[in-house]
Amino acid sequence: MTTARNFLGIPVEGDITRGADREKQRPLEEFQPILQAVLDDPTIVEFGWRQATPYFNDGEPCTFSVYGTWMRTDADREVEDEYELEVGYSHPSLGQMTGGEWVDDPDRPGRKKKVGERYEGPDQQRYERARALDRAIEGGEFHDVLLDAFGDHATVTVRRDGIQVEFYEHD
Repeated sequence: MTTARNFLGIPVEGDITRGADREKQRPLEEFQPILQAVLDDPTIVEFGWRQATPYFNDGEPCTFSVYGTWMRTDADREVEDEYELEVGYSHPSLGQMTGGEWVDDPDRPGRKKKVGERYEGPDQQRYERARALDRAIEGGEFHDVLLDAFGDHATVTVRRDGIQVEFYEHD
């Protein structure tokens, strides 16, 4: 689309193809306390996620994203499949939110939010710390931080004694 515009007072001419809208990025210093709250919980043994830029996206822009945040607690030691430990759904030992309805989010035009949910599980504060980290990791506001720290096409596993990064094979 040709538009009349300028950049720092210099006229710009030509067709401008807009990139994908990105969430406003936040610095590492704001990510640290959210991460630390989960690391300080003695019940949580390890957690992780996958991060990658798709190689192909049916003609849509291929943009970096982070997804599949999972957490393993003492009670989950025998669960081998990390998909069963994803925080955004029903977690076997952290619990889940149930009920509620989707409504327009006045703080984020064009998006919806769920209201009226109820917590079901053993420890709501632990669950809320886990969900806060899940939202920080997957929400987009720390994508630059995570990409810089762990690279593209990575599976990240965090334990108190270190972080393991492995190449992530995906389509």
